[in-house]
Amino acid sequence: MILTPDALEALRGQLIVSCQAYPGEPLREPHITGQMAASVVYGGAAAVRVQGVADVQFTRTAVEVPVIGLWKDGHDGVFITPTLRHALAVAAAGAHVVAIDGTRRERPDGLSLAETVAGIHAGSHALVMADCGSLDDARAAADAGADLIGTTLAGYTGERPKTDGPDLELIADVAAAGLGRPLIAEGRIHAPAQARAALDAGAFAVVVGTAITHPTTITTWFREALA
Repeated sequence: MILTPDALEALRGQLIVSCQAYPGEPLREPHITGQMAASVVYGGAAAVRVQGVADVQFTRTAVEVPVIGLWKDGHDGVFITPTLRHALAVAAAGAHVVAIDGTRRERPDGLSLAETVAGIHAGSHALVMADCGSLDDARAAADAGADLIGTTLAGYTGERPKTDGPDLELIADVAAAGLGRPLIAEGRIHAPAQARAALDAGAFAVVVGTAITHPTTITTWFREALA
């Protein structure tokens, strides 16, 4: 379950696909997540990002690329892998990278971000991706020892406006800050041109989810365009 430096470097400039479905949706089954992951890898995805312990387990058996795992628990505040307990469970399921809330907000278990990152490193071989919402978050996450920085929460924490597409300004600002961590652009990347723009703004790699793997939302885009 160790992601070597060479394997991490191989993700530079590549596409990572988030394979997730919401509770109650027909695709919300771990084995389907694994099949979806295999499908996007067949199409050229260099890594995948999946939600849920069982989903990570099924996905690890379905693909040979790096798996970024997370566990959403709750709907408000810190809910992306919110505690060290959640993170270690995701790592134990086989995730090469554990994505956690990387903001400066208080965590449900009372641990600091640095304590959480240290606990993941001490209790597993997984790397840590900090899902951030601002430049200050990114700086704090780097100081806390996170291995990768993501812009996943830009526009969702109240620190920055929610942009119509990816927050290219934030991506450029984090890249310019020289934090010494791979910067993963994620959030509202709905078209190939936006993915390219995120790379051009300084991202190390780009995560695309909804536009590739969430047919419910894609269908609404077309239906609303026709209405």
